[in-house]
Amino acid sequence: MRKFFRHICPKLLLSFLACILVNAEISAQHIQEETASMPLKTVQEEPLSSDTLQNPLFETTLTGASNNSMIYLENSDILLFDKDRLPDVQVLVGNVCFRHDDIYLYCDSAYFYDYKNSLDAFSNVKIVQGDTLFVYGDVLYYDGNTRMARLRKNVRMENKSALLITDSLNYDRVRNVGYFFNGGRLEDSLNVLVSVFGYYYPSSNTANFRRKVKLTNPNFVMNSDTLNYNTNTNIATILGPTHINYGEETHIYSEKGWYDTKNELAELLDNSYVENQDTKRLLGDTIFYNKKNGIAHAYRNIELADTLKKVSLFGNYGYYNELTETGLATDSAMMIEYSGGDTLFLHADTLFTYADSVYKVVEAYHNVRFYRVDLQGIADSASYQTRDSTLQLMYNPIVWSDDQQIIGDTIRAYMKNGTMDKAHVIGAAFACQKKDSLHFNQMIGKEFWAFLQDGNLYKIESNGNAQSIFYPIDESDGSFIGLNTTQSSYLHAYFKDGKVDKVLIFPSPTATMYPMDQLTKEIMFFPNFVWKQEYRPMCKEDIFLRFDRKKDEIGNSSRKRLSSKSGTK
Repeated sequence: MRKFFRHICPKLLLSFLACILVNAEISAQHIQEETASMPLKTVQEEPLSSDTLQNPLFETTLTGASNNSMIYLENSDILLFDKDRLPDVQVLVGNVCFRHDDIYLYCDSAYFYDYKNSLDAFSNVKIVQGDTLFVYGDVLYYDGNTRMARLRKNVRMENKSALLITDSLNYDRVRNVGYFFNGGRLEDSLNVLVSVFGYYYPSSNTANFRRKVKLTNPNFVMNSDTLNYNTNTNIATILGPTHINYGEETHIYSEKGWYDTKNELAELLDNSYVENQDTKRLLGDTIFYNKKNGIAHAYRNIELADTLKKVSLFGNYGYYNELTETGLATDSAMMIEYSGGDTLFLHADTLFTYADSVYKVVEAYHNVRFYRVDLQGIADSASYQTRDSTLQLMYNPIVWSDDQQIIGDTIRAYMKNGTMDKAHVIGAAFACQKKDSLHFNQMIGKEFWAFLQDGNLYKIESNGNAQSIFYPIDESDGSFIGLNTTQSSYLHAYFKDGKVDKVLIFPSPTATMYPMDQLTKEIMFFPNFVWKQEYRPMCKEDIFLRFDRKKDEIGNSSRKRLSSKSGTK
């Protein structure tokens, strides 16, 4: 037995060592072939740009010692060194572990260049930094001097609840940033983001994505060209043209701002708008939007548009509740209605809108002024309904059309086919037509109905205590024949070419004709005669003129434009 151990065991030991060396050499050859088949320089990389590294939205943490530290080999099942075939390289196989600064590197096999302080690792590569950051891949090229880790194939970076997946990742440990350049995917507990280029900062849980960025949330999809994202707060910072789509329900567009993807809150700047499927769109220089309760606030150059009803509200402050379909505009507020061939421009201190069934109502409060080519007017308050295209003016309203002026307690103007069709003057109705600077045709009554055709007044019906003052014309020379006054219960006046053509008075009318040389002021004017041409908006810009009508009535006219902030949209 002793003879057996003396002669046989040394031979078995030598054979076992030979097998190990052969297998190690085969493994080393496999590693060399794998390395040769994947040279690092074949990967198209995008270097870290200075603007990204200096972006104030991100916290750049410099890690590692100030001087170069050495990479230490902690473990390996097999270590080979062949000066002829692989000079200056240690071939490591099986349960390989390195330590550098505060990180550990794991892999199945590796080339270790101790004189360069670098290594190439293969198969089941893992980088562990602290207890929160883990990076995985099939291949790793690590430089201990620059602390740059280049991982290739099936790369994953896990940081707390965030997971970054890509095929090629460079992890700069000095700046503590990982970046990809051939497409990547970032996942957290709420969202999934993909892009062509991306930078991820584990210490601040922030990321920057560029080119074909897509954020997918259970409720919406965000597409952008440039986007910053925080995996801790779930807030996306918009840095370029960005679309957010809630299916067919809501579409949000912005070129600058932020979006809280968890709470669905947004601050939108630069060419932003929020659009609903019911064709309503809110625009503004700044928009604060809460998707969950459907409330939006907009500031400066706002527009609340209803493209279906063809009505838009403008101003410097706007509010809209998409659940109740209510909104308002203030601070240089203006309504534009463009359903017909002509456009209505209306200004008031405050414009309020709401939905009446499927129809839209706009209410205007205080200092109302409006302009259309065929109709102009002023009032203290007004309302417009798309149901029957009706504009109702209340509290001291005045309406002008051509050379006619109409006043009453309430005036309702009805539109048809884009033009004014008729008007109803309710209470203390007064109408006058200017003949020259001294002479006016006049009518008074409890109520009027005025009818227009092609934008021209052709008939006025005065009902209840109807009285009139008219100047008949001598057709031969166009001079006034005299002044005719009438009084009855009803009066119908017909117009042709803007002039009174005939008058029908009933029942039991009384009439008096006065020669021109016997006219006095008391005869020429009704006691409540008012001619306020200076108030009349002559163009759409005039709706922002402002008057003190009380002072004007006692002879102290005060006409002024709004301050510089009160411009038109």
